[in-house]
Amino acid sequence: MSEEPVRKRDAWDKLDILMHPMGGLLTAIALTVLGFITSSALSQRQAVDTNTRLYTELMSRREESESALRKDMCVSIINSFVNPRDEGLSASVLNLEMLAYNFHESLNLKPLFMEMRRRVMRAQTEAQTPAARSESAEYLDRLESVAREIVRREMIVLEGVGKTFDRTIDLAGDPGGTSLEPATLTLDGLPTDFAIDVLGVDRENREIQIGLSIETPDPEQGRQTKVATFSVSYFDFPMIDNTRLVGGQRCSVVLNSISDHSADITLVLFPGAYASLKEKPYYDEVIQSILKANKRVGE
Repeated sequence: MSEEPVRKRDAWDKLDILMHPMGGLLTAIALTVLGFITSSALSQRQAVDTNTRLYTELMSRREESESALRKDMCVSIINSFVNPRDEGLSASVLNLEMLAYNFHESLNLKPLFMEMRRRVMRAQTEAQTPAARSESAEYLDRLESVAREIVRREMIVLEGVGKTFDRTIDLAGDPGGTSLEPATLTLDGLPTDFAIDVLGVDRENREIQIGLSIETPDPEQGRQTKVATFSVSYFDFPMIDNTRLVGGQRCSVVLNSISDHSADITLVLFPGAYASLKEKPYYDEVIQSILKANKRVGE
């Protein structure tokens, strides 16, 4: 029998012999490192989830506490008007100021402002001394001041998301029947035509009666026309006192200033999502908004 010659091992064979045990060791090291990285990542993710859940719970409790506080304050202030006690005009005006500054987005406060204005003007008429008349005039200034400040705050928000135009009404004569220059505002690609007619002026109560004609194109029903008649004073807040338009949009007219000679008004067109908290959108408007958003995403 012939014997096979013994093959002499070269450097690669020696390296292969050395790498066999090293392969198992490297595999073990790799698995250990991978397990450590995975465990660390899971720990970090759990820590993030825990912190997020804790933050959400804290915010929820904070909102619940604030809501309860606002509810108690609102009920207390409302009761002071529904079940009035003889606290004087000073306390009533202060309560209305607190109510307006904290709940102007949730409540239509115009009736309270108008009632308080009537009470102050009656007190001013019945005043027997110059000091008493001056005090009543101060209350009137406070009422108008807080109302104009609220309108200013709301308009800052609405002007940031909507469109506006200004008009001046000449009050030197009788402005009844005056038609102001029309305007077209485009919001979210939808043009809307506005025409404003001045129907009359209540100079004593500083109100302007307005007729508003609105024309908006509708993709399904053609051009839609809406006519609204209302009065505008310092006590009309745009997030509350507005007109619902096609597509869920809103428009509102605010009184910026009024004097014996002129009045400045602003019309604002804004998305319905920025209307007051008491304004709930219709279901068809919500569905249309969702469909439009999905269509934009698909494009």
